[in-house]
Amino acid sequence: MKFNSRQVSQRWVMAVMGMTGVTMAYVMRACLGITLTQMVRPVIVVDNSATSNVHHDYCPMPKSSSHNHLKSNKTNMVDYEFQDRFDWDEKTQGEVLSAFYYGYIITHLPGGILSQKFGGKHTMGLGILSTAIFTLLTPYVAYMGSRPLTILRFVEGLGEGTTFPALCTLLAQWAPPEEKGKLSTLVFAGVQIGNIFSNFLSGFIIQYIPGGWPNVFYFFGITSLIWFVLWCLFVYNDPNSHPFISDMERDYLKRSIGSLERKKDLPPTPWKSILTSWPVWALIIVEAGHDWGGFTIISDLPKYMSDVLHFSITENGLLSSIPYIAQWVTSILASILADRLISKRIMTVTAVRKIYAIIGTVGPGMGVMCASFVGCDKMIATLCFTLGMALMGFCYPSIRINSLDLSPNYSPTIMALVNGIGCLSGMATPYVAGILTPNRTVLEWRLVFWIMMIVMTASSVIYGFFGTGELQPWDDFEQYYLKEKEKAKRGLPMDERLSIIYSRSIEDGKSPNN
Repeated sequence: MKFNSRQVSQRWVMAVMGMTGVTMAYVMRACLGITLTQMVRPVIVVDNSATSNVHHDYCPMPKSSSHNHLKSNKTNMVDYEFQDRFDWDEKTQGEVLSAFYYGYIITHLPGGILSQKFGGKHTMGLGILSTAIFTLLTPYVAYMGSRPLTILRFVEGLGEGTTFPALCTLLAQWAPPEEKGKLSTLVFAGVQIGNIFSNFLSGFIIQYIPGGWPNVFYFFGITSLIWFVLWCLFVYNDPNSHPFISDMERDYLKRSIGSLERKKDLPPTPWKSILTSWPVWALIIVEAGHDWGGFTIISDLPKYMSDVLHFSITENGLLSSIPYIAQWVTSILASILADRLISKRIMTVTAVRKIYAIIGTVGPGMGVMCASFVGCDKMIATLCFTLGMALMGFCYPSIRINSLDLSPNYSPTIMALVNGIGCLSGMATPYVAGILTPNRTVLEWRLVFWIMMIVMTASSVIYGFFGTGELQPWDDFEQYYLKEKEKAKRGLPMDERLSIIYSRSIEDGKSPNN
């Protein structure tokens, strides 16, 4: 049977490639978290008279641990097997982990502007390509010292900063309103899949592949280069430029979205309207709260499981992945439910976005707090982390796509602002955790998790008051008033836009006043 590419839905091809692209971005970003536990020398807790007053803060070492035979003299605590590891303290490790986000924040706005002007395909592709090259260089640079590695991670962040603004541009051109939740959730599911692979495969590679931790960076770097080639071959900026799309799909996208290509004559970005918009700032704040929790888990969960719960590298890789598997499943189910609630007009877009945002931010905070209070019970702690991260999946059909609700035309710029400011959390959380956990005790980590819960809960409250799913007038004043007029005729609620088709007068280039 002859294969016909026109029978394949090209919007789903874009979504799958976008999802794998986000996966590549996150495996390269997050693999350092678990790999670092095998790159640096561990701190060994000794039960003697000098430390007996705080011994209850530490979880007991497994009896099979090679640490047990170490001497009580602190200067002799590093076993022979750790002599090739780096002697970096918690503060230094925090600096290395947070350096990525200092670069990441810088290229968000340029990425949004480039995506609006040139499209999302190459803006995203070249960013992932540069990150892959620097990932391949990571082992060599790490042996040069912590400072060169910090600089390299900063440069990697510069490359990945364009990812989400570029994806917003692509989704605005390829995602019909009634499929926006499913397509967006599929794309952003790459976040969870990337975290799953970065933890599980990193642990497997370190444990079973000769050569140790450097192989992690070689594997993910080469895989990302292969992805870049496939991305260039199969993804296009918009339906109008795609040579393989079927006429039926092209007509469907034109009817549902209103156009087949991004506007190349957009008015200048309405910065004043965007920066004075309460819904935009509510989205920025809730994203910052979400990211505080997300980056805390990405950067520090492997360290917590290694340093506090004393999981082996294989156990760490597997059990650090389980929360993200639960989050991935939840995000898919939540997106299907969200689209159904909206398409059946059971709930408005605004109601769905707000309720999902509250569940997805408060739930994870409560989960990690429960994990810190169960102490050294490994299975119950893992279960608490898993339940909390599963609830974070509700954020994907909510705050992750809210910029598309507010302004399809300027969603790359809004996403750049939201994700860029939100990643300030990524700059802060590893460093804060490093400062607050010098001895790596249960009580020290409990304070880290308290801060996470407070930040996430407070941000969700603000979004509950000021967030919205309504199209903002400054997105396109002409289109906005035409849509409002159409909605008034049909008696639809303000933020119900799924069944609204662009006016024929706009498609024909006529003025609405004619």
